[in-house]
Amino acid sequence: MTQDYGDRPRKIGRRRFCAGVAAATAAAVAPSLSRAARVSQDAAFYVAVGATLTAYRPDTQAQTLIRDSEAVLPEAVQYAWAHPALPLLYVAFSNRYSTKADDHHGVAVLRIDQTTGRLSPFGEPLILKNRPVNVTLDPKGQYLLVAYNAPSDLTVYPLAADSTMGEAVTQQHAIDASIYAHQVRVAPDDRTVVLPTRGNDATASKSEDPGALKVFRLEDGQLTGEQSVAPRGGFGFGPRHVDFHPAKPWMYVSMERENQLQTFDLKAGQLSPQACFIKTTLAHPDDVHPQQLAGPIHVSRDGRLVYVANRADATTDFNGKKVFAGGENSIAVFRIDQKTGEPVLIQTADTDSFHPRTFSIHPNGRMLVSAAIEPLDVRDGNTARTVSAALSVFQIAADGRLRRVRKYDVETGSDWMFWCGMVPLRADA
Repeated sequence: MTQDYGDRPRKIGRRRFCAGVAAATAAAVAPSLSRAARVSQDAAFYVAVGATLTAYRPDTQAQTLIRDSEAVLPEAVQYAWAHPALPLLYVAFSNRYSTKADDHHGVAVLRIDQTTGRLSPFGEPLILKNRPVNVTLDPKGQYLLVAYNAPSDLTVYPLAADSTMGEAVTQQHAIDASIYAHQVRVAPDDRTVVLPTRGNDATASKSEDPGALKVFRLEDGQLTGEQSVAPRGGFGFGPRHVDFHPAKPWMYVSMERENQLQTFDLKAGQLSPQACFIKTTLAHPDDVHPQQLAGPIHVSRDGRLVYVANRADATTDFNGKKVFAGGENSIAVFRIDQKTGEPVLIQTADTDSFHPRTFSIHPNGRMLVSAAIEPLDVRDGNTARTVSAALSVFQIAADGRLRRVRKYDVETGSDWMFWCGMVPLRADA
């Protein structure tokens, strides 16, 4: 069962986590248990609300999610990444936003049951000094890389033969992590590391912080050969996340502050100094509302398509309540020209929820699920109603377009639905 400390699943200590108190229980919802038994187990879908990580069984034929079990992390989940070969999930956690303490951060490793997708603790968590905003592993599973947003930083941890985490590699050269790192990824060549640093918009009391794409070479845990790509000095350049074409030398960048998708050449570990293509992610780019932001990005496994989330959650006063002020909450679908790498916008699919901070695609390419961060009130005639935080399920057509088939409301309480991800289950693991 899920451990509950207080009114809701929240926080467990390091020793209790390692002892295995983050347990799993079957808890099928909507579909019957007989139906659940027939669901394909080729992937598990995980959703983080605060410190609770819930496992679902995705059925891409019925386009449904069956809730299966829960695990509780030491603090609120920030991001997670699966080992490329072993049934392990590396989960970053932090209390920076869930409490006022901002003093408990780390990475925990969970074992993935390859039949059910259920999670159990594996070894002791790695304790960090600051919030890990993003984590990844290299394609060979030899290193864990951790990105931090404030202060902006990047560290590398070697993985032992059993994939437990060792001490951070002492870097021979200082790393310039620029301002507000938001992700770290290793390119398909297994040696090129990209750190998108978003920067910050100007405010009434502070000038703009420029953004950049920082590129490094990973060799024996050392980050070398630093390249900084920052057109116009990084002003008006706010990269959030990147993803790579699986076979061509193209990298796609979600530009958070500009609501754009930019394409860069990536050859021999070097990025082109300027974007080859710049495209809006919005259906209505001439009508941009406050707090309209681009979000996560995923290239399809076959390299034909790239998907980017659009997020908006600004509010305005209405009858004493804060209600949605307008904007686009959608998944933008781009078709990739396989000769040039140019992305062409073919659809924006509404999530029917607010601020889809995270989404993931099933390994078979037939289902996409987005997760909205929290509920929001909307104006409905002369009254206001609440739209719940939700998981929006989309069927992916042969041409890559999306059809929203259902939505699951999710109770988040005072927490955020911060991360979701599909992880393949390997029968031979």
